[in-house]
Amino acid sequence: MKTLARAMACLVVAVALQARPAQAAGAFAVGDCGAYGHAIDFPDAAQARAAALANCRGKCRVVATMRRNCAAFAIDSANVCGPHGYATATRLAQAQNTALRVCFQYGGKDCLIRAWACDGAAR
Repeated sequence: MKTLARAMACLVVAVALQARPAQAAGAFAVGDCGAYGHAIDFPDAAQARAAALANCRGKCRVVATMRRNCAAFAIDSANVCGPHGYATATRLAQAQNTALRVCFQYGGKDCLIRAWACDGAAR
């Protein structure tokens, strides 16, 4: 009887471990003149980075990877090819505020959030 109980316990643990969701990964890319691309809920960071670059038009670079956090991208609406800022944080509002602050620090006059994304349980 102990052997059956032990076997059942092992089976329950094995099923529980397989049922756990994989850690999702995300990425955010920015480019010239307000271009951006993002990708969320990918199996790993490399795939997320590749997808973010594929979603970004023009010459872009990955500026953030995400794993249960958020990224935000701010541009100067008066000059979309000029100052910009980006940031990541565990909370969306925090990422947006930091991205706006960076945009203003680099000389933006009318900065606004152009895009944002959250991966996993972050919001």
